[in-house]
Amino acid sequence: MPTAASRPDPGHQLVVVANRLPVDTRTLPDGATEWVTSPGGLVTAMESVMRTVESGAWVGWAGSPGEPPEPFEADGMSLYPVRLEQEDIERYYEGFSNATLWPLYHDVIVDPEFHRTWWGSYVGTNRRFAREAAAVAEEHGTVWVHDYQLQLVPRMIRDERSDVRIGFFNHIPFPPVELFSQLPKRNQILRGLLGADLVGFQRESDAQNFVAAVRKLLGYHVDGQTISVPGLGAAPVREVVAQTFPISIDSASISALTEDPEVRERAVQLRKDLGDPQKIVLGVDRLDYTKGIRHRLKAWGELLDDGSVDPQDTVMVQVATPSRERVEAYKQLRDEVELTVGRINGDHSSIGRPAVSYQHRSFDRRDMTALFMTADVVLVTALRDGMNLVAKEYVASRPDLQGVLVLSEFAGAADELRAAVTVNPHDIDDLKAAILRALTMPPEEQEESMRSLRHQVMENDVQAWAHAFLHELEQIGRPEQVAKPVIRLTGDEPSDPEAVESALRDFATVPRILVASDFDGVLAPIVADRDAVQPDPEALMALRDLSEMPGVAVALVSGRALSNLDSHTSMPSSVVLVGSHGAEVGALPPWMQAEVLDSAALTMSPEKEDLLAAITGNLNRISRAHPGAEVETKPAAAVLHTRNARGRGSINATEAALEYAVTLPDVTVTPGKEVVEFSVVHTSKGAAIDALARASAADAWLYLGDDVTDESVFSQLGEGDVGIKVGGGDTAARLRIEDIDAVRSLLQRLVELRGPQG
Repeated sequence: MPTAASRPDPGHQLVVVANRLPVDTRTLPDGATEWVTSPGGLVTAMESVMRTVESGAWVGWAGSPGEPPEPFEADGMSLYPVRLEQEDIERYYEGFSNATLWPLYHDVIVDPEFHRTWWGSYVGTNRRFAREAAAVAEEHGTVWVHDYQLQLVPRMIRDERSDVRIGFFNHIPFPPVELFSQLPKRNQILRGLLGADLVGFQRESDAQNFVAAVRKLLGYHVDGQTISVPGLGAAPVREVVAQTFPISIDSASISALTEDPEVRERAVQLRKDLGDPQKIVLGVDRLDYTKGIRHRLKAWGELLDDGSVDPQDTVMVQVATPSRERVEAYKQLRDEVELTVGRINGDHSSIGRPAVSYQHRSFDRRDMTALFMTADVVLVTALRDGMNLVAKEYVASRPDLQGVLVLSEFAGAADELRAAVTVNPHDIDDLKAAILRALTMPPEEQEESMRSLRHQVMENDVQAWAHAFLHELEQIGRPEQVAKPVIRLTGDEPSDPEAVESALRDFATVPRILVASDFDGVLAPIVADRDAVQPDPEALMALRDLSEMPGVAVALVSGRALSNLDSHTSMPSSVVLVGSHGAEVGALPPWMQAEVLDSAALTMSPEKEDLLAAITGNLNRISRAHPGAEVETKPAAAVLHTRNARGRGSINATEAALEYAVTLPDVTVTPGKEVVEFSVVHTSKGAAIDALARASAADAWLYLGDDVTDESVFSQLGEGDVGIKVGGGDTAARLRIEDIDAVRSLLQRLVELRGPQG
């Protein structure tokens, strides 16, 4: 509970900067007021983070215009209110933030407004936030700035406090460069954000849009997700990282509420209050034009009109929380929504039984959880949304593994909640079909879907999100240290078959999995003539079978060039092929997030082309000096193969290549089994598996590898992941099997365990 105090001492280890403070005022029966902690997700995340630092502060607006209250303490945080006048609220908040930036960043669902006086207020207000944050951060401390209202703050803090680490997280979408380019003062916004060391986004596509805007509009050098920002005057170039950190909820506390007897009783009463219908369909949104409420009501009305839904059996509840009611677009939206609800109820309601129960008010957390427990179907039909936490709250509220989530593909949550019924809300027929599918989904299918959804939501909560962002921010700019390899297995002895079987059984029960494998030495024997290789047909068939199963993604990740890998495997489109140690990615299944892999895919500049040509020439000279050695060229790499070199030629050629590698600090050099690869694109099999796991929203992955190049995968094994070394040698994998025959048997066993009879 917040308490009044004298001004806290400045010098805080972590300073959070957001538009609002994490507290609200509450009027007591005697007319006095007190501060109460806000229920928002960001507040919940910061509570756990603040417990890990010696001193934490929060800078934000207290919620009322005019003179702000004195700084005070609340739940272990020092709160520093920022002053906003009524004119600032109208121009900075309602104007530039919510009538210019908000619609522009949400795909111009409504036209953004541009007024020069709004920009002046936006700059001035951002400066007030920045000065307060700069004044209270300790030397070499951390400042974390949040959201679109404060995009200039990172640069302003940087100008005053070059010693601090600065992170920025954008909670809403970042638009494609074609839309962002419409924004007056667009370059100032980009430079403001680039004052941060780390810029975080909800989705991979948002991060890609930001990087593209920086490259096109500012002309800064970009390498993957790292942006080189020129220093002023003699200042050195700074590197800024753009990265994805999907936000979440306090899933454990919401799930725990479902066990509260009062909440359970409330859920039962809500269904009675609605007339004990067979099905309850629920929508919960802020009353905002981005949420697709009008599209949802149109689809629902048509389902009632054509008799697909009987209002005596099924009722819809629409919660529309009041939002920005002084803004004209929101006033108009409320009129349209309430007119539509009135028409539907006039046409289809009976006395005492509305077809749509419309609630234009806020619900507290306990009542909202009861609503989620009651709902058979929840509709999240956002036209554009950074994340949409309602989807995750519904999943956290269903430990009974029942209920169906219908989720817009334009909500950030769709990237993670792949087991939901996804829908294009702009397509009313598609939306109607999705609603009908949800209403008729059998209980066993609901359970399978909800199990996968809950695994994602419960394992990735808001505390994990905050800690992941701050950990990444802490690592940026630190000198890179060569980590000692993690060795889990030594020698050549295969693992206990019972241990392998147990790992496979556990893995097969995970809702969404990625199964990936190296090619040479795992699915096919290593041979002198690379083009004469013959993979094991039964092992490939097992991978094909796995790729057709629900919740299973399959990939082959090889050092071979993509075209070469494809020609030797002839895998269907359901299997992703990754060549050149991750630098080349083949065609993706339609359900996989292409933008995640786009960020890791091959990008060759003219400078890299020239470097690759020079490397190829030097490796050719080495191969000519050692007969039998040969050079293979790939789109982003050159490879020296020494397997066929005569006598000591293999060893000598390898040593010559590694001596040459010392002169190439910007090239990734990977020694393998009688090969040395020189890649001008910084990638690895480990990075490829990480990207594949995110692109497929996998809850866990299994990887089979035999080479030193596979250790980058094994070294990042997480809880629930399965790493299997094929053959001998020290490894970071947890399990070892003997050979290709064992690989075939293992994959066939996984097919059995994952299949319908498993």
